[in-house]
Amino acid sequence: MEKTHPINDMMATTIQKVRDLVDANTIVGEPILAGDVTLIPVSKLSFGFGTGGSEYATKNQLPEKENAFGGGGGAGIKITPVAFLVVSGESVKLLTMAAPADNTIDRVVDMVPGLVDKISDLFEKKPKGSKETAG
Repeated sequence: MEKTHPINDMMATTIQKVRDLVDANTIVGEPILAGDVTLIPVSKLSFGFGTGGSEYATKNQLPEKENAFGGGGGAGIKITPVAFLVVSGESVKLLTMAAPADNTIDRVVDMVPGLVDKISDLFEKKPKGSKETAG
């Protein structure tokens, strides 16, 4: 029987723990009944995991013995609500949730369409009492 390396076990354990936490109900949640309206939450899931290790010889180790192993693993999960499916009778609508800007650049990008509209309005407005002259 071939011996598996400890890093394989650590990776398998880490991935299994992520699987235990995340399933289809994490993305499309359980329906919420509110009178004759049903709300179904929809979320975005981001995750990452990493595992690493090192083998090293101990001070008084015999050459035919295996090297000592040190390692670790970890995972992170971020769940962000993004929308609700709103079911009312025969009507189904998607109600999105606008996420707040994370940083200054995102805020500026979010503001650009409104600024362009305001600047366009300024150029389109004619001052009261002014007359167009033919050129």
